[in-house]
Amino acid sequence: MDVILYLSLQRLQCTTSTSQSTSNNYRPAVILPGLGNNSGDYQKLEQTLKDKYGVPTMVAKVARLDWFRNAAGLVDPNYWRGTLQPRPVLDWYLKRVDDAVQQAKDLSQGQDASISLIGHSAGGWLARLYLEEFELSKHVSLLLTLGTPHSPPPKGTPGVIDQTRGLLDYVEKNCSKAVYTPQLKYVCIAGRYIQGAPLLGKSNAIEKAEFAVPEGEGVDMNPESGSISAHLDGALNICLDGVYHSPVGSDDALRPWYGSPAVLDQWIQHLLH
Repeated sequence: MDVILYLSLQRLQCTTSTSQSTSNNYRPAVILPGLGNNSGDYQKLEQTLKDKYGVPTMVAKVARLDWFRNAAGLVDPNYWRGTLQPRPVLDWYLKRVDDAVQQAKDLSQGQDASISLIGHSAGGWLARLYLEEFELSKHVSLLLTLGTPHSPPPKGTPGVIDQTRGLLDYVEKNCSKAVYTPQLKYVCIAGRYIQGAPLLGKSNAIEKAEFAVPEGEGVDMNPESGSISAHLDGALNICLDGVYHSPVGSDDALRPWYGSPAVLDQWIQHLLH
């Protein structure tokens, strides 16, 4: 009996050791909050990634009131022209991301260890800007965006206003194109949730498309082309049905968002490989 107990304990220790070794090999991940969100909105996602999947995770430190810092752009004439640039208006946010990436790098093993960025909503296109302009971004090997409005709204369309006042235009023109290579992977996930109103003269396929549209962040469907603005040419693009846009107001059973367990199961593999 003692021999059997000893062997059982040995197997348990071996299994535990293997599990810990595997989890420790996963890239650390940094979550970039979306417009109007704070770090606490992603606490459950952060814990699930850590506890269930063994992915070391941290959220860039953002408070809801921090977003009022963007009001500094109102004094810039480019805001009113619709040609606003992200810096210096959004330097405060990019610095928080850089701090979180540094923490993630400290958790990783070795100088060449890589990091994943998870950008929710506006956090996705801000991640693209971060990749372009910050030194520590060289350690990023995955950018995964969740419901990010990557494309600026079409110009010259009646009733359509660029609420980013030119920021998305800047990102589209000045940031590197998306790629999916062994060195750097872009994965763009769009969710479909809200039943949209029919678009003028469009096919049934477009009329019936459902997209979770965050207030003040544009739309996920480009009515001129039928393309999904949460996707990028060159990236691995994924569309998930029944996904609510924001953690705020979501419900894991009735109104799941990108970070809800059942939805997370559909994209977690990109953080593990």
